[in-house]
Order: sequence, then C-alpha cells, then structure tokens
Amino acid sequence: MNVSLRSAGRFARRILRALRRLVRSGVRQALTRWRRSIQVRVVTSTLFISGIVVVILGAFLMQQVSSALMDSKVRAARLQLDEGLAQVQRDLGNSSESGSRLDATIDRLKSSSGPSGLYEVYIRDTNEQYSDGYATNELRQGSVPERLREEIANAPAGTRAYTYGELSYLGDRPSERGLIVGGRTGQFELYYLFSLEQEEETLTTVERSMAGVGIVLVLLLAAIASLVTRQVVIPVRLAAQGAQRLAAGRLEERMRVRGEDDLARLGRSFNEMAENLQEKIRELEDLSQVQRQFVSDVSHELRTPLTTIRIAADMLYENRDTFGDVAVGRSAELLQSQLERFEALLGDLLEISRHDAGAATLDAESLDMRDLVLRTVGDIQGLAERKGSKVVLQLPGEPCMAEVDRRRVERILRNLLVNAVEHGEGEDIVVSAAVDRDAVAVAVRDHGVGLKPGEGQMVFDRFWRADPARARTTGGTGLGLSISREDAQLHGGWLQAWGEPGHGSQFRLSLPRAAGAELRGSPLPLVPPGAGDPRPVYAELEVGE
Repeated sequence: MNVSLRSAGRFARRILRALRRLVRSGVRQALTRWRRSIQVRVVTSTLFISGIVVVILGAFLMQQVSSALMDSKVRAARLQLDEGLAQVQRDLGNSSESGSRLDATIDRLKSSSGPSGLYEVYIRDTNEQYSDGYATNELRQGSVPERLREEIANAPAGTRAYTYGELSYLGDRPSERGLIVGGRTGQFELYYLFSLEQEEETLTTVERSMAGVGIVLVLLLAAIASLVTRQVVIPVRLAAQGAQRLAAGRLEERMRVRGEDDLARLGRSFNEMAENLQEKIRELEDLSQVQRQFVSDVSHELRTPLTTIRIAADMLYENRDTFGDVAVGRSAELLQSQLERFEALLGDLLEISRHDAGAATLDAESLDMRDLVLRTVGDIQGLAERKGSKVVLQLPGEPCMAEVDRRRVERILRNLLVNAVEHGEGEDIVVSAAVDRDAVAVAVRDHGVGLKPGEGQMVFDRFWRADPARARTTGGTGLGLSISREDAQLHGGWLQAWGEPGHGSQFRLSLPRAAGAELRGSPLPLVPPGAGDPRPVYAELEVGE
C-alpha cells in the first residue's frame, strides 16, 4: 500500500513538473513573440483597450436600460395604485363600513389585477376595525416591508411611496424580487406588489446580447487592427529581411515595390541604397584585388634585380677593406644593411599578399610554447643587450603544449620582442606564459613609452607608428605586427595590445591548444598586474634555465 502511494506521489510530481515546464515554455514563447512582433503588440493592445472600452460602455448602457425599465415599471405601478386608491375611496370612503363591502372591494381589486397575475394586492385597516387581508392567497403578509408600512402610516393622506423587496410566496414557489408601491386613503392602506421577474429576464437577455455584441466587436476590432498592421508590418519585415541578407553578403537582394505610398518610397529607397552599396563594395573589391595583385607582382618582379644587386653588394662588402677611401667602405656597409632591410620588406609584402589572397596555410604540430619562447628570446638577446634591456622570463613549470605552426608562432614572438626592445627605453622586458585546459598564452611586457587611448587597435595597422618622427632603430619594416595578427587569426587565436602613456605596454598572444578549436578565453590577463606602477618587481629567470 505504501509503495503504491509513493509511486502515485512520484507520478503526480512528474505531472506537475511537466505542467510547469509547459507553462514556462508557453510564457517564454509568448514573451518572445511580444518582443519581436509589432503586429502582436498592436493586436494585443487593441484587444485590451477595446475590451476595457466595451466593458465601460456596456456597464453604462446596462445602467441606462435598467434605470429606464425600472422607471417605466414605477410609473405604471403608481398609475395602478392611483386607480386602486380611487376604487377604495369610492367603495369604502372614510366611514366605517361593513365587512361585506370590504370583501366586495377586495374582490373587485382581485378582478382588476387580471388573469395574468402581474401583481398582488394587500389592504390594511389602520383602525383595525377589520382584519388584515390579501387580495390573493399566494403572498405572505411579510412581503410588505415594515419600513414602507411605517412611512405610509406616518405620512398624510394621499401619500404615495414605493420600495424594492423580496416577494415571499406560500407553498413551494421560490421568492422573487419585486416592486412594492403603497398609499393611504382615509383609514385604509393599499399596497400593490409587482413581480420583477419579467424585467429581470429582459435585463438578462439584454445583458447577454450586449456581451455577445461586445465580444464580436472586440474581435472585429482586433481583426481590423491585425489587417491594418499587417499592411504596414509586412513591408517593414521584408525590409528587415532584405537588410539581413545584405549583411550576410547577398548584395543582389532587392525589395518588391508596389504603389506610390510611404512604404513604396521606403522600398525604393532601400533598393537604391542596396544598389549603391553593391556598387561601392564591387569597386572596393576590384581596388583591393588590384592592390593585392600589384603588391604580389611588384614583390616577385623585384626579386630578380634584387638578386643581382645582392651579389654585387656582397662582393663590395667582402672587399670593403681593400678600398683606399674609407667613405667607400662605409658606403658598402650601408648598402649591405639596407639591402637586408629591403629583402625583409619584400618578404613581408609577399606574406601580407598571401594573407590577403587567402592563400596562407597552417602547418600545425604539437609543441611546447616554453621552447618557442626560449628559442625566440635567445635570438634577440644580443639586440636587447645593445639597447640596454634585460629579458625576464616568467614561465610555468608544467609544459604548455599546443598544436601550432612553429614558423608563424616564432615570427609572432620575434616581432613582439623586437617591438618591445625598440620601445622599451632600456627597461626590463617581461615575457610570461600560461596554459589552461583550452588555451595557451604568451605576454610580452615592456616599460617604455606605452600607448595612448585608442592606439591598442591602431598598432596592428600596416606601416603605423605611434610617433611618426621616431626612426626604426632595429630595422623593422612596419608590417611585423600586422603579419603577427594575421598569423594569430590563422590559428584561430587573438593578438591584443594594452598600454598606458609612460607606463609601457603589453602584447598578449592567445591560441587554442587544439588546432581548429574555438578560443573562448585566455589564461593570462591583458592588463598586467601592477599596471601603472613605475617599476614593478618580477621574479627573474635567466634565459636557458
């Protein structure tokens, strides 16, 4: 028995949970439709507002109809009461009459009520000469309210009064709401008791009819609002869909235009905008293609004469000591250094053109990022010493394994380190590495001139300089950081920069550990700890440890 009860309880809880999920899902869907659809909001608002208006108007009309119906009933009752009082005055007068005459008067009042039984009659003798009596035997004596009796009894002769109350019948007939009118003539009080059953049925019928008409009216208003809103919403919706397709690259998308109204002008303006946009994008694509082709062609074409010049320059450089003039030997050295820079520039231009053309490929292999950092730092150690900078390593004890392209990652790190040496103002350069479950990161921090607000993105632009008057003392081409960012994006990673004027800068390389995986975060912060301090203290690790 207990097992059955527990099973039934678990089943009931599952049913309740399913119902709650269903209700929450329905509410979420309704809220989503409300937020996203103008038509739903307009139709819902129309239903709500028109419903309130119909209810208010219906209540007002029902009050007017009820008042008019009751006023008509009261007027008819007063006329009937006047006739009855006149009859009593004629038959009984103000003198004492015999019981036979009272009985005859009651009979006439009974007959005057008609076979339909629309009212009942009650006569009372205030002098109590005659016993109280009813014109019919259907109503109880208590149907006439005591307050109405007192009002008639205390009022002067000829007073008329009425009230509403419950008509209590003899037998099993249920009580009804009724109108009781009364008056006094001489020593007699006359009361007419009218049943309001027909009037209540009439009001119920009118109320139901008005409710049905109101519901139909609200639905018709909602349908009209939906139709009118649809005529406005559909062109706007089509324009939004067309804009989405344009944003997705479907530049041939156009709106269908009909008529000459405001929406038609909107459609024509949208189509004109789309045509202009398509034309401008086509011009930019053609210009970009020409530019990429020009850079690629120039880079390749310069290779041949550069090779010849390189051979001649090598011969001059090797024999520079044999020249009698010292200036000629110095010129051979300058020629050699500038040729090396020119070759680097050509190499960078070719690499940029491959990235622009989408021809760059990734040769990924599983490597320890610490080894790449140590190797790159060793390559630029001599340059750092000449500039008076010291490289401080902050590497984790565990391997930082990731699937990367060795050549491209080393080039990124080399560019970041050379940039830090050039702008580090002889201060320490800190290289940090970290790894988590999904990503690996390397940060290069310098304490030089730093970056101004907004330059964190501009620093990756081609040939951009923070200070145009500053010469490149390390022989850079101006394309290193641009190529580095392209290499990082080819890995699916990030290359970001932070800096403050006078407090140095930090460049952070973040790469996914698995090739092709989506990068969601970085194990190193972009803003270094202690940012803004003039000279933070770091735990030093010598290169090669």
